[in-house]
Amino acid sequence: MSGSQVVVVGAGIAGLAAAHRLVRSGARVTVLEASDRVGGKLLPGEIAGARVDLGAESMLARRPEAVTLAREAGLGDRLQPPATATASIWTRGALRPMPKGHVMGVPGTAEALAGVLSEEGLARIAQDAELPRTEVGDDVAVGEFVAARLGREVVDRLVEPLLGGVYAGDAYRISMRSAVPQLFQVARTHTSLTEGVREIQARMAATQQTGPVFTGIEGGVGTLPLAVADAVRAQGGEIVTGAPVSELRREASGGWRVVAGDRVLHADAVIVAVPAPAAARLLRTEAPEAATELDTVEYASMALITLAYRRSDTALPEGSGFLVPPVDGRTIKASTFASQKWGWIAEENPDVVVLRTSVGRHGETEILERDDADLVDVSRHDLRAATGLDAAPLETRVTRWTDGLPQYPVGHHARVARVREHVAKLPGLAVCGAQYDGVGIPACIASAHAAVDQIRGDLTAVRELTANPVQSLHGGAGE
Repeated sequence: MSGSQVVVVGAGIAGLAAAHRLVRSGARVTVLEASDRVGGKLLPGEIAGARVDLGAESMLARRPEAVTLAREAGLGDRLQPPATATASIWTRGALRPMPKGHVMGVPGTAEALAGVLSEEGLARIAQDAELPRTEVGDDVAVGEFVAARLGREVVDRLVEPLLGGVYAGDAYRISMRSAVPQLFQVARTHTSLTEGVREIQARMAATQQTGPVFTGIEGGVGTLPLAVADAVRAQGGEIVTGAPVSELRREASGGWRVVAGDRVLHADAVIVAVPAPAAARLLRTEAPEAATELDTVEYASMALITLAYRRSDTALPEGSGFLVPPVDGRTIKASTFASQKWGWIAEENPDVVVLRTSVGRHGETEILERDDADLVDVSRHDLRAATGLDAAPLETRVTRWTDGLPQYPVGHHARVARVREHVAKLPGLAVCGAQYDGVGIPACIASAHAAVDQIRGDLTAVRELTANPVQSLHGGAGE
């Protein structure tokens, strides 16, 4: 990679992670970002003087990619697990402790969901051991399979809000193979789903996966892309904002021509790290089949409502917040007690309490058409009903993420494979981002690393062909 010119299109966390890996390998890198800032769905902000996240606020800590990147970007001493690991679920008219002993809401025993489900719902779980095998085929919807094994109440009261918190989607449409692969594997090998979940839990215990599931960053996860961008620049990389790419063409030389405004760049390789609609537009000319596949990716929109209160006016339940099952008919789908979840927020702002709510799921458009004041009002209404909080906030902020979360329907893995198959026909071109292998921060970083590794292999093959054309074409001088 040393000396190669690579263009990265998109400066979300995937594009920045790709650029970071590239500059560390000696490549000359230019990152082109259409908007006026880096970071994508990671956005630091402020409310009532308190530093907060206005986008994603935590990273999965049991995968190494995000934690490693944060350390490499100089944020190692600012990594912080949540101050509390307890949470609730607001269902059947009350805040109830979030059950333990489940995998994305799927329990290993009926007792694990006691208090959240009705007696009928708990009894239905017990039937799993007696039911004949449920075939999953090449893929199946999470909700469909779990409801068949354990009953709809498990899906509606627990799986749905947990999956909704990740994808803002519908559990009855979301791919189990792509979204919860560990469940898909046990579904293929076990007749009893609860038995399979117990096996997953035993494996986790055997590998000592007992530390914090998630981690945050002092100052907010939104500071991660800023630090990575600084690290890229410090190693000679260029990051240009306000530079939408309008053209991506293969050149006769085998390289790439990239047009962004009045800039024309010539690159040995290009990584496209933008959402599916933008990626489809860029790939339309050179990889039309990949563009057609990307055109089918659906997105969910959502909004985050951040509220700041005087601490003297606020008495919240213990824990980090609560999830809300859609079946209960509430407007908000979750609330995070940010000042209780993140110790650094409480320490920096002893007189202020910060909360967040979220609204919007896939297919819901009416709620997001309301103005900011209405979204604050419905959030306050539901917070009052759930927690008794009736004080007037000091300040509020509404952050809208239009088309923010790609959806992973049944068959998503096959669509991604087809996209990559078409892109792979064009050496020096790779794609990465949330629409491929996972929407979480570590998954996006892993996707970026895979894209870099792909083009590294492409460029190595080109150099070998150029250096030894006869041997490369005919398999060796001895033939």
